[in-house]
Amino acid sequence: MALRALAVGAIGAAVGGCQLRTLASGQGGLTRASVSLDWYPWSNHTGLLLARDDGRYSEEGLEVSLYVPSNPEDGLKLVAAGKDTFAISYQTDVLLARAEGIPVKSIAALVQHPLNTIMALKESGITTPRQLVGRKLGMPGLPSDDALLSTMMEKDGADPSKVEKVDVGFDLLPALIGKQVDAVIGGYWVHESILAEQGGYPVNVMRVEEWGVPDYYELVLVASDALVRDNSNLIRRFLRATVQGYGAAMSDHATALAALFKESPDADKQMETKAIELLAPEWVDKSGRFGFQDPARWEAYTKWMQSRGLLKPDVKASDAYVTGLVP
Repeated sequence: MALRALAVGAIGAAVGGCQLRTLASGQGGLTRASVSLDWYPWSNHTGLLLARDDGRYSEEGLEVSLYVPSNPEDGLKLVAAGKDTFAISYQTDVLLARAEGIPVKSIAALVQHPLNTIMALKESGITTPRQLVGRKLGMPGLPSDDALLSTMMEKDGADPSKVEKVDVGFDLLPALIGKQVDAVIGGYWVHESILAEQGGYPVNVMRVEEWGVPDYYELVLVASDALVRDNSNLIRRFLRATVQGYGAAMSDHATALAALFKESPDADKQMETKAIELLAPEWVDKSGRFGFQDPARWEAYTKWMQSRGLLKPDVKASDAYVTGLVP
């Protein structure tokens, strides 16, 4: 599960001129709404599953479907084109989409802090970015990789050009465990680190926000500009039920996991049980609020992306999110 920087440049034509579809009526007069997930069902989606399965969405007059598109990176494209109502995406990707004129906004933060890391086997002794000098670093090959690495190395007083970069795609753990590389960037401390431990390969983790990268929202809930403008009431109803779903998942991990394993019987039960323990505190801010978005954090992260050449200088952070819709 690496931070995926969306290649949005090619999707403008698919979105241009396409209007938000009229939301259809489902069973019992409920309004149908769809949510495009960012990945296969895992513990991070349990709040959505509980909101759906326990009738919280239906109480808000909604019939919500949750699904994984054939290409999870299509989430923003589908929302912008009106083919989906909502999507789970990344703060980074929302900003990149805005830069290309893709009309989507974050309506709520789903994960309050970065999950991305640099990860090394404990036996390597690598615990800080500067220790990567002269070593091999496995990377997924995303535009954000170099920016994250450079920031972390510079924070630790080291030269990022002294790191040998190896494109391993998304086969991060096999490359690390097989010792093709000395460390990897892009693994989640709530996912890959657990899988490595389970396999008998304990790891050291360097969280990106602890080494100079501005604290950002790893995952966000997204809607189109058109929906925000024309049907904020639907968004409020969706978010009201979603907040309740995640509150239930936080207070009762066992019930949340039962919903996940019903949805996805092949899920790794041991991994997901540990993952929800780590993830649940990340769903809320320090005040215990789900969905909260701080304008200052959006501004800081946008400026960082611009300073690293990831984002056009004319992109406004304020266009990429909306507050006040989360109850």
